[in-house]
Amino acid sequence: MRQGPTKPVPRLLPALAPAVAAPVMWAAWLGWDQHRDLHPDGSTSGPYEAWQVIGLVLTLLLPVYWAASRHHVTGAVLGTTAGLTAAAFHDWSDDASGLFVIGVGTVMVGSLVVTAAVSAVIASMPRSGRLSP
Repeated sequence: MRQGPTKPVPRLLPALAPAVAAPVMWAAWLGWDQHRDLHPDGSTSGPYEAWQVIGLVLTLLLPVYWAASRHHVTGAVLGTTAGLTAAAFHDWSDDASGLFVIGVGTVMVGSLVVTAAVSAVIASMPRSGRLSP
């Protein structure tokens, strides 16, 4: 039996959803805070606070869970990693020192490893609401 043409958008949705959600969430949590904090001893920190990064990570669990719970682990991992890497590159590329590349690489490797681990755990969990045959 011959099958009809495949629809590319539904097949790509598990990767596209996290890839689009990641930079949107980056902008919402981190994009607005661009100033370093000056401490009384003259040192600086920032521009992000810990609560902003934690908020970003927790909200990124939603698209990762959505894709991984449907056993689209590759889409969850690659989509999230690509989206976060693009967002970090865009946000940090105006750094005059050129060291932003190290930060972007760290975001890429870190998000790849962590998202892969989280997605594997999510995909291995039994789906609730399924009836056994």
